[in-house]
Amino acid sequence: MTHKTDATESPADNSSTHPAGRPIVSDHDACFRAVQRRDARFDGRFFTGVTSTGIFCRPSCPARTPKRSNVTFFAHAAGAMEAGFRPCRRCRPELTPGDPEWNRRRDLVGRAVALIEQGLLDHHDVAHLADRLAVSERHLRRELRAELGVGPTQLAQARRLRLARTLLDQTTLSVTDIAFAAGFSSIRQFNSVFRRAFHTPPSRLRDRPGTQSPGAQSISLSLPSRGDTGWPTLMVFLASGALPPLEQVEQNRFNRSVPGGRLGLDGDESMLRLTADLDHLAELAHWIPVVRTVCDLDSDRDAITDQLQADPGFARLMTECGATLVPRLPGVFDRFELVVRAVVGQQVSTAGARTLLGRLLHRVAEHHRWSTIERFPTADELAATPLHDVGLTSFRQAALHEVARRAADGRLDLSPGGDSQRASAELQSIRGIGPWTCGYVSMVGFSDPDAWPVCDLILARAVGLSGRALDRQFERWRPWRGYAALTIWSKVLRARHSTSHHNLDTESDPA
Repeated sequence: MTHKTDATESPADNSSTHPAGRPIVSDHDACFRAVQRRDARFDGRFFTGVTSTGIFCRPSCPARTPKRSNVTFFAHAAGAMEAGFRPCRRCRPELTPGDPEWNRRRDLVGRAVALIEQGLLDHHDVAHLADRLAVSERHLRRELRAELGVGPTQLAQARRLRLARTLLDQTTLSVTDIAFAAGFSSIRQFNSVFRRAFHTPPSRLRDRPGTQSPGAQSISLSLPSRGDTGWPTLMVFLASGALPPLEQVEQNRFNRSVPGGRLGLDGDESMLRLTADLDHLAELAHWIPVVRTVCDLDSDRDAITDQLQADPGFARLMTECGATLVPRLPGVFDRFELVVRAVVGQQVSTAGARTLLGRLLHRVAEHHRWSTIERFPTADELAATPLHDVGLTSFRQAALHEVARRAADGRLDLSPGGDSQRASAELQSIRGIGPWTCGYVSMVGFSDPDAWPVCDLILARAVGLSGRALDRQFERWRPWRGYAALTIWSKVLRARHSTSHHNLDTESDPA
């Protein structure tokens, strides 16, 4: 079964409107055909509102297909809820994996959605969001409504409801604890919003009583993915770059210290489990989307593989790598940390890079009088820390301090709403940082599926080309050059479980 879609099958045009004036997906015929086929490829890409029942569903919902005249389509679950539809209890559309298109979007709407998903509106107002994006609040609302049918407040609310529904299903936390963990300001607000969205109080949608006390035990959640999780290969990537004492690997489990707690990841091809031990349960809303990005859970690997394998050269490489699907593109917990790791790792072995990074962590901890090392330093902290006794060359010390200063004052924007092209331009203006590092940071740090580490020696050897010939070969693999590079890297990683994937005999940026 092919997973490619063409323009006639892509329900991406939002030009027509709901009778209430809210934009919806306009290609009614293509959407309805997907519903008739119960096509899971479109889950999360659009949602089906059934006017005769007042329910909205995934395209793959196993329920009887409604009449064509009784359906309308929405680009986002928040739009369906705003129009008065309640989620189907059979297919659970509010818990679908995200639209993989957002992994490619770097425009205003894409950056706004990224910031909202990270929880910015849990602590700030819409005016602050607009300011972060350098547009007026009115323009931001207009752009979001034009494409998604809802404004930023409704998107944030849908995100909170999604987490609340997950916690109701998978934990025994009390309804009050769930309300605040999901980001609601009061139990009254939570009950009101929940009743309006689900047409029932939250306590009616759970099978177990709320007996768990926050902090008394870990919160363990299963995270939905588009297709299988790809966890075995992901685990190899995470383990290859593990940095003690922040990260540890225990058999099939990856543990990571984060500000205010600790996260654990484990699973298999069918399920990925997140375990969170956090000082404040409300931080869970921030870390879930981070973990989803780290594990690339929304990508459509079947479709990407089909498109890349249309090139005979890549199909041959897939066979040589022993892969049937491209790997998931791993993300990072912190973009600033990634840049620091990339700079420290230039022109040294994997073991050497890990040693230098460990010394750097201890030097920062000593300078700022930390009692323990439980997180990576901030840009301000690194900028203020002398690094002369870490073992880095003076040239590398200067590059790290310049990166830290620019990240601290905002010239280098590494935030969730940051733009990868601007960040790359800023990085490349720093002496000692070149195209390889910029491509790597865009690919892994910004989850750009079309970015790749230019001049990488592993890729050159695998393809049998170098220089401009290698560039031309990768041009044929647009817009998935990051996945193409990762597929080639994965073969090496499987053979070198103890080797960091950004130090695989790669050509470092010139000094």
